[in-house]
Amino acid sequence: MEFKTIIEPFRIRQVQAVRSTTREERIAALENAGNNVFLLKAEDVLIDLLTDSGTGAMSNEQWAGMMRSDESYAGADSYYRFEKAVKDITGFKHIIPTHQGRAAERILFGAAVQEGQVVPNNTHFDTTRANIEARLATAVDIPTPGSHNTQSIAPFKGNMDVSELKIILDQWSDKVPMVLMTITNNSNGGQPVSMENIKEASGLCAERGVPFFIDACRFAENSWFIKIREEGYENKTPLEIAQEIFSYADGATMSAKKDGMANMGGFLALNDDTLAEKCRSMLILTEGFPTYGGLAGYDLESVATGLYEALREDYLAYRVRTVAYVGDRMNEMGIPILQPPGGHAIYLDAKAWLSHIPQEGYPGWALANTLYREGGIRASEIGSVMFGQQPDGTEKFSDKELVRLAFPRRVYTQSHIDYVVEVLQYINTIKESIKGVRIKKQPSALRHFTAEFENLN
Repeated sequence: MEFKTIIEPFRIRQVQAVRSTTREERIAALENAGNNVFLLKAEDVLIDLLTDSGTGAMSNEQWAGMMRSDESYAGADSYYRFEKAVKDITGFKHIIPTHQGRAAERILFGAAVQEGQVVPNNTHFDTTRANIEARLATAVDIPTPGSHNTQSIAPFKGNMDVSELKIILDQWSDKVPMVLMTITNNSNGGQPVSMENIKEASGLCAERGVPFFIDACRFAENSWFIKIREEGYENKTPLEIAQEIFSYADGATMSAKKDGMANMGGFLALNDDTLAEKCRSMLILTEGFPTYGGLAGYDLESVATGLYEALREDYLAYRVRTVAYVGDRMNEMGIPILQPPGGHAIYLDAKAWLSHIPQEGYPGWALANTLYREGGIRASEIGSVMFGQQPDGTEKFSDKELVRLAFPRRVYTQSHIDYVVEVLQYINTIKESIKGVRIKKQPSALRHFTAEFENLN
């Protein structure tokens, strides 16, 4: 007999208290934070779904590894255990630790991207785009056709438009220093990328002599979707699938705060000797010696263990099913989400759900604030606030206005998830009363982190 209930594949042996607040307290906290949930104090948040980056719970095996860590400045044993794990999974020759993914991006782009160049991606995430634009280059998104339709159902909606990639490589043959593939496609709803699409994009890049890199933040989740959705992979392990994914690439950036299951860490992995030497020199300048890269030895240990834990089938089945469960409940209540649910988050379609708010009123941001005000839940906008600010200072509204509910790994139980569903059900009854917002103050880049807003009447 196979039972349908998906249980958490772990036991809880340590707890952290959370504090309930009143609606009046949350209104005051939000006002003090400039109506920006990023600026809230964590102690004022009941359920924190702002991000799944570095917010997970580590296992007893990770903590055990951290206790044996070697904190030597150079050549620490912890580094070599970390390097062995990353090489086993990715197969790359050079493994360069960094304190998180954006540091790996900054170093890679600083070494390989020049002013005026063009970097294609299935869809760039915020820090990836910002690091490319900081080099005065252009980040170009080429998602698979039809992916802009939030309601369309496809098994690999995160794919890259390889036909468009070919056009870009034909048009700017001397301006493309590399091609990136983000797995899973975070900005496009956490949607997975198929092995077929990875192979096709990789093959085209190889023909043109253009390096092909993987943004591997959620490589384990993507491997699981390939296993359960792509023909020919049903009998392969997630590790075997991950190893095949990386075999088609020339390198990868990784935020180990996602599918590394760690609270801090990342890496840049690549095969090119000359590029690796240049990247290591930049690492020493800003991050640290090449065998610690801005990390403590215990961080290296937690990543070395966590990379394998993220590939466990029972964990991946539980994680993906948790997200699908929330998606099913949203569908039952008629709350529009980006379909189908991805691996790490539910993306509420604020543009459709709050259709009475025009885009200049930033419906995604208004919805994120409402989630906190009504239920103490913190989530992040993935829309015009995050992506609308152009390098020249102009505004370009996003084609989608989403609110991401990102689930930290191994942190919340079923009752927490049911509470989130209940809050969303309540908001569905008051949605017409939700007002838009406007920006009062903003920085010149990555404005969503620190901008201040006011509510529209």
